[in-house]
Amino acid sequence: MRVIAELPHPDCKITLFNMNNKYIIKFEQGTLEQTYKIAEIDIVGGVNGVFEMLDEVFIQSIIHRFTSMRSDFLLAYKKYQ
Repeated sequence: MRVIAELPHPDCKITLFNMNNKYIIKFEQGTLEQTYKIAEIDIVGGVNGVFEMLDEVFIQSIIHRFTSMRSDFLLAYKKYQ
């Protein structure tokens, strides 16, 4: 897996990878991560096409999902203790 780019964002780390003819977009926030895989052939414009997909509306939905993920994990963890 090869890192193609890292996109700056104040709320999460965004890394774009390339592996096996796929783009892998990884969002990280603390100990949580979300990963999306897209076939290169499905993206018009290559890497620039991926960058166009990552608009602020999409990124805000990712951030919201991190909040839900963290809440779900904490609930499960509290049951464990």
